[in-house]
Amino acid sequence: MSKSKRLSAFLQRDQRTVIVPIDHGTAIPVPGLENTGALIEALAPHADGFVVNLGVAQAYRDVLGDKGVCLRTDCYKPAHGTNEDFGSYRLYGADEAEEVGAQAMMNMLYIHHRNEVEIFRECAELIAESLEAEIPVIVETLPFGIGRPDDYTVENIGFAVRAAAELGADIVKTAYPTGATVDQFKAIVDACFVPVIVLGGAAMGDDAALLTMVKNAIDAGAAGIAVGRNVWQHPAPAKITAALHAIVHDSASVDSALKIVRA
Repeated sequence: MSKSKRLSAFLQRDQRTVIVPIDHGTAIPVPGLENTGALIEALAPHADGFVVNLGVAQAYRDVLGDKGVCLRTDCYKPAHGTNEDFGSYRLYGADEAEEVGAQAMMNMLYIHHRNEVEIFRECAELIAESLEAEIPVIVETLPFGIGRPDDYTVENIGFAVRAAAELGADIVKTAYPTGATVDQFKAIVDACFVPVIVLGGAAMGDDAALLTMVKNAIDAGAAGIAVGRNVWQHPAPAKITAALHAIVHDSASVDSALKIVRA
């Protein structure tokens, strides 16, 4: 199967996508993923695909059904106590993706991280594998590391997005730059020659802020979103996913999307 055919599992006819990452279980302890099968079933009507770790891909293959499945190929570990921060390190590759029937793979690319050399090399090796296997790679790229919004400047995000595309990513996933205007993010998207999707980050607890960020990203030309904790840690996960779907695929306004959540 070609890369373009596999990408169509995520990018719908409008070339936009709503992806829900549920791959956090190897990185940080977070509530909300205890009943994984029921969560997938609840979100499936409004999500185009899911990012999963290998164990979830194996255990919930039937529940994932015809949804796009993106295999997380690395583990992105933040510092904990005296444990050193290695950023991201690769665990799996194209063979495992083929084994579980994944249509894409996702790996982290931390630019300016102290372990940048190894992280870049591992991303490049995965992308090289993907050329032969014809399995697309979504490169998730952030400056320095996860959870550092002060570092997610327009300049840093712009470089990160371009670097991921230059390495050979089929899709680039990144953060909406902190404090950026729509025009500033549009310049980043326009300078990238592959689709750009926006992550949600830590749970905001603010529906209007989340939906506004997503609306701004779509208005700037983003191809979609990959929102995890702001979905499955939400009091109404299915409703917020439906609202996000409305903005991404139907170009809904923030106000009309909020009505979906509050219905």
